[in-house]
Amino acid sequence: MGYNLKCPVRWCRHGTNGAVIVLDRRLRRGNTGPRRASCSAADPRGGSAPCAPCRDRPGVLGLPDQSSAPRGRAGGLLIRVLTGPVSAAAWGRSVEDVDRHKDIQEFLTSRRARLTPEQAGLASFGDKRRVTGLRREEVAMLAGVSMDYYARLERGHLAGASESVLEAVARALQLDEAERQHLLDLARNSETTMSRRPRRPKPAAAAPRPAVMAILTGMTGIPAYVRTPRMEIVAANELCQALYGGALDDERLPLNLARYVFLDPHSRGFFMDWEVVADDLAGALRVQAGRDQRDRALSDLIGELSTRSDEFVARWARQNVRLHRTARKQLHNRVVGDIELTGNALELPDDDLIMIAYTADPGSRAEDQLKLLTTWTASQGSATARPDPAQLSPHHD
Repeated sequence: MGYNLKCPVRWCRHGTNGAVIVLDRRLRRGNTGPRRASCSAADPRGGSAPCAPCRDRPGVLGLPDQSSAPRGRAGGLLIRVLTGPVSAAAWGRSVEDVDRHKDIQEFLTSRRARLTPEQAGLASFGDKRRVTGLRREEVAMLAGVSMDYYARLERGHLAGASESVLEAVARALQLDEAERQHLLDLARNSETTMSRRPRRPKPAAAAPRPAVMAILTGMTGIPAYVRTPRMEIVAANELCQALYGGALDDERLPLNLARYVFLDPHSRGFFMDWEVVADDLAGALRVQAGRDQRDRALSDLIGELSTRSDEFVARWARQNVRLHRTARKQLHNRVVGDIELTGNALELPDDDLIMIAYTADPGSRAEDQLKLLTTWTASQGSATARPDPAQLSPHHD
């Protein structure tokens, strides 16, 4: 299978067992002679007559003749006609490349749009600006790169960009730690070697190893759970199960925290600061998506949330990122009422897990509430373990 460079089709490719013909018809201003779908803009290398396969297929596998298209129309049209087998891997790579470039473009443009010239230390001179935030040339100047080069980066072409350039762009856009790391992750995943590797399905969430479970159950006075980077809670100690009001009981695990927040209406009654929790979750998922773009389960989760939750869609479109390390949480518990705790994240890199432990400020009302919940949980456990005396007494007729 080879290219026929003398055909007026921009390029065409034919084979005996199947062919892939890409038709690229660009109608520029003043071009009043639209071509058939089977013959697009003339090849700059010359050639005036279409090759035999194109000449014999004026409609190209049933596509209508394009000679009746509106005349003088500006714009571009890309038609793909696929005949013969196309590998799923090749198709997946092209889709992933488009998605990756779009993610990079939207992230950089959103960071640029939020930054005013005054915040960047630039004089605006009171001129009326057509764009929100900084212009591309202003970011390029602050980063010390050319306008064309930064425009290429913002279009999603981060492959080959040095770390010093990316650091300069991060400083110009005043990115925080999470945003800077996200930019580096996007650049790392933009390398051509990554685009050639297929998406890898990760194994389903499994119970943590015994040593991790021993630590978790030993934290008797601290509510704690263990989750995956995809927010799958795989284990929780008894105090945390009591704090979550049964949502993390053993028979309900694994529970995806993002699904719980965005799809379960009961989450709004549990998280008193639901809006903040939802923002943090969407930002944490975007960080993980940039870190591991080949995680099929994560892509499926994001796709599910995007189709079932408008709240998630709105937050995902903001391109905000969040490192889930520590956060204040305002929770409602049916035993102790409203309680404010601090969630602290402890990474377990060898297990690819994260432990979240809730603590109360010393001397606070939340500390007393946590002690009360601990006592209540222990009493519930002892009542369950203690046999009923009536069942032990002998039966009398």
